[in-house]
Amino acid sequence: MNRSKKLLIHILFVITLLILVQFAEATTVNFSVDGGEEITKNIGLVLEDHVLIKFSVIGTSDKTLYFYITYPNGTVNEFGNVGNFHYSFVCDVEGDYILHFSNLNSTETKHVTLDYEVQHYIFGIPQMLFLTIIIVVVCVAAVAAFILMGKPR
Repeated sequence: MNRSKKLLIHILFVITLLILVQFAEATTVNFSVDGGEEITKNIGLVLEDHVLIKFSVIGTSDKTLYFYITYPNGTVNEFGNVGNFHYSFVCDVEGDYILHFSNLNSTETKHVTLDYEVQHYIFGIPQMLFLTIIIVVVCVAAVAAFILMGKPR
């Protein structure tokens, strides 16, 4: 196998690895918040990430928790007592976003089902679309190289 074919195989291998790494981060977590406790969950974000946070609270009498988000720059966004929550935003400050689930004013244990999705963007384009464009360009280049290598001179 000549050197150019090995190089082409290595390039295709690297591109395949890039495709398989972090299309989007989607997580579903179930946890309990005991009475008088606060549980936090961290989400590490980069600029221009699109985030969707959903959760629901299950309790025996009161089906709400006090919920707020702490941003990396110290800003706090309070949502109050919520039971079914749905919120989306675009990350404008890179760092760890901390989700706070507070059950400090209750004695009963509450169960939370948290579902969040993070979509990464590259140059303002969704990562999935960006990688698809790269794959198409590489495939067209590989076909062109194959055609050019097969022509007799």
